[in-house]
Amino acid sequence: MAELAGVSLSTVSRVVNQQAGVRADVRSRVWQVIEETGYRPNLAARALASNRSGVISLVIPHVFSTLFTDPYFPRLIKGISLACNKNDLSLSLFLFHSEDEEKRLTRRIANTSIVDGVIIASTQFDDPLIPHLIANRVPLVVIGRQDQYPEVNFVDIDNEAGAYTATIHLLRRNYQRVAHISGPQNMVSGVDRLVGYRRALRDRGYAYREELVVEGDYSEAGGYAAMRQLLAAQPEAVFVASDPMALGAYRAIREAGLQIPEDIALVGFDDLLPPNSIQPRLTTIRQPVVQTGQEAVNLLMDIIENGPSPPNRIILDTKLVIRESCGSGAR
Repeated sequence: MAELAGVSLSTVSRVVNQQAGVRADVRSRVWQVIEETGYRPNLAARALASNRSGVISLVIPHVFSTLFTDPYFPRLIKGISLACNKNDLSLSLFLFHSEDEEKRLTRRIANTSIVDGVIIASTQFDDPLIPHLIANRVPLVVIGRQDQYPEVNFVDIDNEAGAYTATIHLLRRNYQRVAHISGPQNMVSGVDRLVGYRRALRDRGYAYREELVVEGDYSEAGGYAAMRQLLAAQPEAVFVASDPMALGAYRAIREAGLQIPEDIALVGFDDLLPPNSIQPRLTTIRQPVVQTGQEAVNLLMDIIENGPSPPNRIILDTKLVIRESCGSGAR
């Protein structure tokens, strides 16, 4: 390897372990030889040399009991895995099945020396793991805004702007009674999407009506129950804070003998449903889930490589994807 690149063994070692003191052109030449030869460094030796394990952890709290049914998490894990593979990192996954289990394992994760850093997929308020990781100076990135911990780096989407866009889209089509099935109000995303909904009503001169808002839990069953409750308020349109909940709302509307969008229009949030999974197809807010996972790994790698710095907060944009579930034009 060193002979092919025309450098010393120590230079190859510094390049592989991403250490300073190597000119850019030399570093590029070494990596070119690595790619051409398919060389893979001995991970154990590299860990000893760099005082790193080459492993990062993804922690998914117990509140995400729908891990294997919610399309969000496979996409997120895909993005994280792609970035880990690109950086020759191994990924360790921590799943909690109950609140007691989460509390029991929190200190173990915070005190572990087998990982270089941690990503927490959590938008809940007062996550108990975060202060433990901060206290133990574990490199940390949170997926989801965390205003109560100003020193924490995070990646999030602009939930409020996405909800605002969805609600405005319905109001501009002259739907007068626009309801909202919100996300959980103990989670930042649920709160932000409700804020966006309320801001859109205010900007268009509509009063906020409590009977037109029901809290859900991001699950299909939660959306179904919330929509059944909303039917008594006779909404003309509903902005639903997640696509799985929109599926449940769709089922409740159809069971009531109503049509979409003729009787009730629907807009979701995620754009993660399989194509043509429901008819009419769902208008929704697209969020870049795979990119969110990739950005989280890149941000964590920067912290691991360069040490703590002023916190970096990455906010990704969303996009309205218009389909048939909210009608074809103004009423």
